[in-house]
Amino acid sequence: MSTPVAELSVETTPIPGLLVVRLPLHEDSRGWFKENWQRAKMTALGLPDFGPVQHSVAYNARRGVTRGVHTEPWDKFISVAHGRIFGAWVDMREGDSFGAVFTIEADPTVAVFVPRGVGNSYQVLEDDTTYSYLVNDHWRPGLAYPALSLADPTVAIPWPIPLDEAEISDKDQTTPMLADVEPMKPRKTLIIGHKGQLGTALQADFPGADLVDLDELDVTDPDQVAAWPWNDYGLVLNAAAYTAVDAAEKPDGRRTAWAANAGAPATLARLAVEHRFTLVHYSTEYVFDGTVDPHTEDEPLSPLGVYAQSKAAGDIAAATAPRHYVLRTSWVIGSGKNFVRTMQQLAANGVSPSVVDDQVGRLTFTDELSRATRHLLDVGASYGTYNVSNGGEPTSFADVAKAVFALSGRSPDDVTTVTTEEYFAGKELAPRPLRSVMDLGKLRATGFEPEDAQVALERYLSAGG
Repeated sequence: MSTPVAELSVETTPIPGLLVVRLPLHEDSRGWFKENWQRAKMTALGLPDFGPVQHSVAYNARRGVTRGVHTEPWDKFISVAHGRIFGAWVDMREGDSFGAVFTIEADPTVAVFVPRGVGNSYQVLEDDTTYSYLVNDHWRPGLAYPALSLADPTVAIPWPIPLDEAEISDKDQTTPMLADVEPMKPRKTLIIGHKGQLGTALQADFPGADLVDLDELDVTDPDQVAAWPWNDYGLVLNAAAYTAVDAAEKPDGRRTAWAANAGAPATLARLAVEHRFTLVHYSTEYVFDGTVDPHTEDEPLSPLGVYAQSKAAGDIAAATAPRHYVLRTSWVIGSGKNFVRTMQQLAANGVSPSVVDDQVGRLTFTDELSRATRHLLDVGASYGTYNVSNGGEPTSFADVAKAVFALSGRSPDDVTTVTTEEYFAGKELAPRPLRSVMDLGKLRATGFEPEDAQVALERYLSAGG
């Protein structure tokens, strides 16, 4: 056995994400004890919280047994329960580190975290060696994954026992050389609701993502959900929602709103736990009653109408996913029909509208919301809820309408103002929050600076929306 380890530690290696863990042994006259996997302590030192679901043990009777190089599509935590091995790992992932090699001798004081896509192999250095490993997905018969020849001259693993003297399975004798291996691709991104305003914008920042809408995948349909290959994805962006605020107050709309805005996020959160993907879910300032200014991420939920209530329930559901971002936004403007587009059309048609001046917030352009999404993922921001909108001074809907008229060549005075109470008189409309301004401090603390809404509005209109 190697030199005793004084305390638990985690070390990086030349292979990105491959980590060596030094494990203290507590010995006495009876033998020894070790904490082989200790979630709280190890994750605090930088080990991923990878969520193991299966524990397997391989007993190796004789010195010289050699296994691998196998590249399973899951994370693995390997350790030695008894004996000693020479471990070797080869990065088989697509990217600059493809083909990188790391080796180490391991006894019960050493464990190694092996990320998905890194080939794992070992050679037994002592008789009666017991090799243990945790994985975060269940082995399935017929599953194909890359393998590599133990004797590949490119990676040139320095086996202590020559391979012609080692005991190797027939299967491991026939694996390909590195030049013939197709690198393992990263898990994919899925955009749900790709035909909507936000879904359209997200495609620019997440090129190559799989795109689905209701006609390809209805997340409220259990059969469709069960048939979908969720394990292929590392990131799911849920840009789908039922946004007919007033129709949600009707019986049919109520059912649809709750299914899409609450039930679907709950399903996705459950799948995120099962398949270990990161879930990004988009929410709204409607989850608040509009009596606080500005709204912070930790403000208690206080939704007014059915749409708002269903979105609030969706926030709670999405937050149960271990790796989640709930992005709350307001007054969303993108491609297709929206408030700015409507005002632009009214200006062009010579109409002089009345617009409410006591609902105050900030516009959120979909390209800015998409940019913020990309930023949070790229910088590895802490999981949780973030307010996201464009920056600048808060405005009323009437202020926005006047700005659109001015930028469209009409006089801002052609827009008259009205209170929400006056506008709602005699109409069956869902209640709206009057104050929709969100505090952007948490987002800014990640290094993201929101673009001024007025600047974005001018560019949006000049580009034709």
